[in-house]
Amino acid sequence: MSPVAPTSPVWSVLAQYYALTKPRVIQLIVFCALIGMVLAVPGVPSWHEAGKAALACLGIWLVAGAAAAFNCIIEKSIDAKMKRTAWRPTAKGQLGDRQTLLFSATLCALGSALLYFQVNPLTMWLTFATFIGYAVIYTVILKPLTPQNIVIGGASGAMPPVLGWAAMAGQVGPEALILFLIIFLWTPPHFWALAMYRVEDYRKSGLPMLPVTHGNAFTRLMVLLYTFILLAACMLPFIYGMSSWLYLGAALLLNAGFVFYAFALWREYSDALARKTFRFSLIHLSLLFAALLLDHYL
Repeated sequence: MSPVAPTSPVWSVLAQYYALTKPRVIQLIVFCALIGMVLAVPGVPSWHEAGKAALACLGIWLVAGAAAAFNCIIEKSIDAKMKRTAWRPTAKGQLGDRQTLLFSATLCALGSALLYFQVNPLTMWLTFATFIGYAVIYTVILKPLTPQNIVIGGASGAMPPVLGWAAMAGQVGPEALILFLIIFLWTPPHFWALAMYRVEDYRKSGLPMLPVTHGNAFTRLMVLLYTFILLAACMLPFIYGMSSWLYLGAALLLNAGFVFYAFALWREYSDALARKTFRFSLIHLSLLFAALLLDHYL
């Protein structure tokens, strides 16, 4: 029997389910969790610790994917109105609520069991709480209710390094909370930069995003102020003794870049500049955590 062609209906359905997990977002989540795992282990991890970290990454990926899929059910009508999300299988009607809910529940159950039995119960409960925070508290309650949704709901998005730390250390130390604070403060300027050049999409959707409720100028000011607060938070790993001068240099350069983009955006808005600010914010967080990782070993 010949193998199934990539264009077959089976592969098409699998691709639709995979799309529900929001792969790009999940990659960043797992990367941040992995940084938390590595920083929680002094020196080079043993084979046992590396195996545990791999299982923890898989468990976190499964539960995060479950939360993303559940989010697609709740927001399918909103997604259908927005160019950025209209392609999602739930928005297009390719996958029904029952199918998506079963998929989400299966991923959540598998991920939770893996974390509970192969990592530790604390990591499982923290990961499950993050699922509830994102899929229910943020998506169902906060997002349609307040323009501060991304600020309050950002707590669930800031949890990955805490989950990673708990997986390896069996507890949540102050270092993990510092990493949490950095992502928590990074999220609003990152997301508002996107919301500004997608403002018409959000206006059509009826969601009370900050650029819709308070206007472009106010949102730009908030982005700038948050980048200054983020700069201060990014100094904490060095101040607390988690990292050395290598990280400090990288953090100063990366935050200077973020402040530069935010300041330029505040002075004179354009969709192109908002896009560049959004893209740089992704580079900022990735390289910041990479610098922490490199500093940890050097």
